[in-house]
Amino acid sequence: MRTRRLPRDHAVVFARVVSELRVAVARPEVRLTEVPAPGRIAPYAYAVTADVSEVSSDEDLATGRFVLLYDPAAPAPWDGQWRVVTFARAELEPELATDPLLGAVGWSWLMDAIDSVQAQVTAEAGTVTRVVSESFAGLDERPPSVEMEIRASWTPTDDDPARHLQAWLSLVCTIAGLPPLPDGVVALPGQRR
Repeated sequence: MRTRRLPRDHAVVFARVVSELRVAVARPEVRLTEVPAPGRIAPYAYAVTADVSEVSSDEDLATGRFVLLYDPAAPAPWDGQWRVVTFARAELEPELATDPLLGAVGWSWLMDAIDSVQAQVTAEAGTVTRVVSESFAGLDERPPSVEMEIRASWTPTDDDPARHLQAWLSLVCTIAGLPPLPDGVVALPGQRR
């Protein structure tokens, strides 16, 4: 957590929110790690990464980063004092490389994740990128690979930033190919889409 010198009440507000984020519960396939937050975007920032892997094999399925920014001055592009900036990436099946709807599907996964936790947002923006890698010469034995990357930001308009972290965790699990789980249900090993 990084902060600049601002009035104490802003620091108290931010510290309360960060304490809520630090107790977030993730699926067993997700490993959350607090990391240094960006230093120049906002007076207050908190960041966490997620690595998703198969419980039974530790095979990496997806990775991502969630950053919560707080600026009491409410920058005009944010349309509020809080801003969530996210990233999620996973390897997909090579057949999806030419799917013209892949970008729209990736974005809908994010919007569905936000809706699923009833998070309220405004000023959402982002990109969905696909990267196709083909190997040649000394590496030609490697099969082609396709990665999807979703970068998105939005401004929470509710008073529950932990909801927005849960939405992002849902997106990371979706891009990893994990089936959705109702609260209190544990995934069985090998249940990947």
